[in-house]
Amino acid sequence: MKRHIPNLITLMNLLCGSIAAVFAVLNQLELAAFFVLLGIIFDFFDGLAARLLNVKSDLGLQLDSLADMVTSGLVPGIVMFQLLGMSMTGGWNVDLSSQAANDTFWVGLKVAPLPFFGFLITLASAYRLAKFNIDENQVSSFIGLPTPANALLILSLPLILLYHSNDLLNGIILNQWFLIGVTILSAYLLNSKIELFSLKFKNWSFKENSQRYIFIIVSLVLLMTMKFLAVPAIITFYVLSSLVGTMGVKNN
Repeated sequence: MKRHIPNLITLMNLLCGSIAAVFAVLNQLELAAFFVLLGIIFDFFDGLAARLLNVKSDLGLQLDSLADMVTSGLVPGIVMFQLLGMSMTGGWNVDLSSQAANDTFWVGLKVAPLPFFGFLITLASAYRLAKFNIDENQVSSFIGLPTPANALLILSLPLILLYHSNDLLNGIILNQWFLIGVTILSAYLLNSKIELFSLKFKNWSFKENSQRYIFIIVSLVLLMTMKFLAVPAIITFYVLSSLVGTMGVKNN
């Protein structure tokens, strides 16, 4: 019976991702972000449960990637689709359920189908997850940005629009070139050769996990002081601190 517990937790991740996808399609991006976060929490605990119960399996590995494909792959693509659509229709306050706005949106798509470019994130996520499943080197570290981290980065953008709204931020985030740049950067980071440290603790020693402890402390401080603006800063810090740590190991 215990061997099914991690898989059940993984399926809860998939359920959260499916619900998030529905809310993302409906342009309810705050709720989509909530269920993505909940799914990522389940994603963390399924691996933890598998290690604690010593019931790791190939089935669990494949199921985990399938769940991540929805929660951290499909949903960010839909969210970027919506953001690119907003950049074409005048922003968040446009009621996409109204016929006039809907006509504007879809006419725009027929002329220049820019919003569909957001699904590059979904394609890049699928490629990364497939590579991860056959790569035996990504045990204590990751090669490229993990899909959950990338999903949080993308989902933070509509939350920043909602909770940190001002003309400057709105103008940046709803700028088409900015969103195109974020999409390309996201796809690159997911499949880059950058080695990023994992948050998996083998023990609680500060000496052996100093990089992880420092990252967690800095992340908590940023979240308390910057709220949703902290997410892009945390992802940037994660990548930069990993690069510094990798260079330090090579120099030694």
